[in-house]
Amino acid sequence: MAVLKVYNSLTRQKEVFTPIGAPYVGMYVCGPTVSGESHLGHARPFITFDVVFRYLQHLGYKVRYVRNITDAGHFEEEGREAEDKIATKAVLEKLEPMELVQKYTNMFHWAMQQFNNLPPSIEPTATGHIVEQIEMIKQIIADGYAYEANGSVYFDVEKYNTDFSKKGQPYGILSGRNLEDQLDTTRELDNQDEKQNKSDFALWKKAPPEHIMRWQSPWGEGFPGWHIECSAMSSKYLGKKFDIHGGGMDLQFPHHECEIAQSTVCNHVAPANYWLHNNMITINGKKMGKSYNNVIKLSELFAGAHPILEQAYAPNTVRFFILQSHYRGTLDFSNEALIAADKAAKRLWDAYEWLSKLEVSDATTAATDIELDKKVNALVDDFGVFMSDDFSTPKVLANMFELVPIINGIKDKHTPITALSNSTVLHLQQSLKTYLEDIFGLVAPSAANTAVLDGVLQLLIEVRSQAKASKDFVTSDKIRNQLMALGVQLKDEKDGSVSYSVSN
Repeated sequence: MAVLKVYNSLTRQKEVFTPIGAPYVGMYVCGPTVSGESHLGHARPFITFDVVFRYLQHLGYKVRYVRNITDAGHFEEEGREAEDKIATKAVLEKLEPMELVQKYTNMFHWAMQQFNNLPPSIEPTATGHIVEQIEMIKQIIADGYAYEANGSVYFDVEKYNTDFSKKGQPYGILSGRNLEDQLDTTRELDNQDEKQNKSDFALWKKAPPEHIMRWQSPWGEGFPGWHIECSAMSSKYLGKKFDIHGGGMDLQFPHHECEIAQSTVCNHVAPANYWLHNNMITINGKKMGKSYNNVIKLSELFAGAHPILEQAYAPNTVRFFILQSHYRGTLDFSNEALIAADKAAKRLWDAYEWLSKLEVSDATTAATDIELDKKVNALVDDFGVFMSDDFSTPKVLANMFELVPIINGIKDKHTPITALSNSTVLHLQQSLKTYLEDIFGLVAPSAANTAVLDGVLQLLIEVRSQAKASKDFVTSDKIRNQLMALGVQLKDEKDGSVSYSVSN
């Protein structure tokens, strides 16, 4: 089996993957901020690292996969103000902050299930680890790399940079930015005058009177900064030094840069050996953003309920589409690309499904086509070679599509079944199952469509129940009536649950 190599963003090169304590592997991936529903941009990192998780397990590693939930307000260091996103949204939706958090956490989990993502080993929340974050901040202050100002605590970037540049660990080591570049791009934020330097970032923020989510600390009532939560949770569950830290490329700076600095100070060692970053998704060549009106929620994607969408797209199609590109490459979303991916996935799955039902006993070695047999084995053997070369899913899929005409040739009897040896047919069957189902996490298109229909209906039922509870009967009746027009009959049961039936 080929040796696994990964592209390490920290060193900007591919490196042989050598776990700290093989066969055990620790992997931390930054999870969602649950102040709203997950959108298309969230699909890529979580599908990417689900495949990484699956492949590491396939190689025989015992993986502890930690993916956090940010539910503590989320201070936007690069935003215009210290906005409590969760509290703000809770007021708009007339929900308690933690009620809102639970709602969107449930919706996130629902979306991950639709994509057939495996759950992480541990899913810690920021609010569940306030004590650990406070203790870490206290340690950083004691070591002289943070200071308190008017109830807030800031990390001293210049002092860190002065001391750790000598050790080859400057602030900016991951993103490649020097301190001068960072100062040039720093925005004017609230309470900027509290900082000793513009580049310093918040470890703890004093809560203004209107801030709902707040905790007691040695510096007064407040809430944690965005970056400290991941350092606290990764070190608690994976140790001071672990194997892989993953996330989207947009998190390299400032989030992951800050994680490295504060973890290195507190734990006296850099947190992760390998930093893996997936690239972003664009939509019709444009970055996803509210100003472009192209932020597509996952429920909208699955239901086709967005002006940009020409139709609904099954989660399985989206997953296949994402795997068609290398995780570090750009990926442009369009209706044409998704429709093409849907057709390609079906073509591949149809060939795989037919092959999986083929009885090997039907094949003999009497008239084996040696060249064809050799070609098939080479194409299959390269699955592992490509995946071990920084998880190159598109190259694996390319080989699979070279195998499709061979399989279809046997199916249509243009190629005799005897052209392949028994061992090659078995090898092909087992490898396609392993890679398509176990590693890529794909499912049969029919199963995907059934799952998404049930998932979307359950989501609409939940939204309708919340509307009824809030006495928003206009929304409640609209959902019921429009579903009825589509042939979906909702039934309110005596125990408070809701069932549905679909007419043909």
